[in-house]
Amino acid sequence: MYSAIAANKRKTVLIMAVFVVIILGMGWIFGALYNQPDYIYFALVVGIGYALVQYFAAAKIALAVNGAKEIQKRDNPRYYRIVENLAITTGMPMPKVYVIDDPALNAFATGRDPKHAVVAATTGLLEIMNDSELEAVMAHEMGHVKNYDIRVMMIVFGLVSAIGFIADMLMHMMFWRDEDDNANPLVMVLGIVAAIIAPLVATFVQLAVSRQREYLADGTSVMTTRYPEGMISALKKIRDHGSAVKHQNTSTAHLFFANPLRGNALTRLLSTHPPIEDRIARLEAMGSKL
Repeated sequence: MYSAIAANKRKTVLIMAVFVVIILGMGWIFGALYNQPDYIYFALVVGIGYALVQYFAAAKIALAVNGAKEIQKRDNPRYYRIVENLAITTGMPMPKVYVIDDPALNAFATGRDPKHAVVAATTGLLEIMNDSELEAVMAHEMGHVKNYDIRVMMIVFGLVSAIGFIADMLMHMMFWRDEDDNANPLVMVLGIVAAIIAPLVATFVQLAVSRQREYLADGTSVMTTRYPEGMISALKKIRDHGSAVKHQNTSTAHLFFANPLRGNALTRLLSTHPPIEDRIARLEAMGSKL
């Protein structure tokens, strides 16, 4: 488990490097298109600046778009106490606790680091889960905090947004440029391809990272509660009752415990979450070794 956490931190550095390379590549195309080599630095500054803004604002945005409301212990003593006990057990700072008024069974964690962490659960999850199941789900979300998944995903979210922003700028510049400007046709083609492909590549990197972190957080939950049956039972209830929330938002889907989006087979293929059956199978295998 500890090696997985260390690998997650190394992965953060690698992810940032990959995204910076993509941004530099798009900057180079900007420069070649307008014969302005300095545009590569412009793209880097704009990309990193935009990513930083997204990084620091993403938690508030995620809470707002999902209609999450902060609560205190008196508002829901059972839920709050479970989170409080998990924070004590794991030696982590107490996160802020939020509730989402939604019948779907789901939850998420967000924030920059354990000192700025937030956990949120839907009213449906709080109503249907028993104590051991709710503890398992919240231990999973606390696992995201402990493993610094929330930092990884805030960085990824910010960089994906930045690449999409730069790609949009590139497409506009390609189509609205002065006809008298001479440009290498090959560069023009590269510009169009980059504007289309770069956001897709960024999105697939985000999908791969998101799915792996769900398995790690499931494992962290079991290591915390020492009761894999609680997580397995929670996943089965979510499978049977559904996790799709009322207010669909693809930009924050990767934060949730289970896929919060409705959709067809293609949507499931592009989901940020692994299939619930796969998660259950891994947990059952882990339970046999405890």
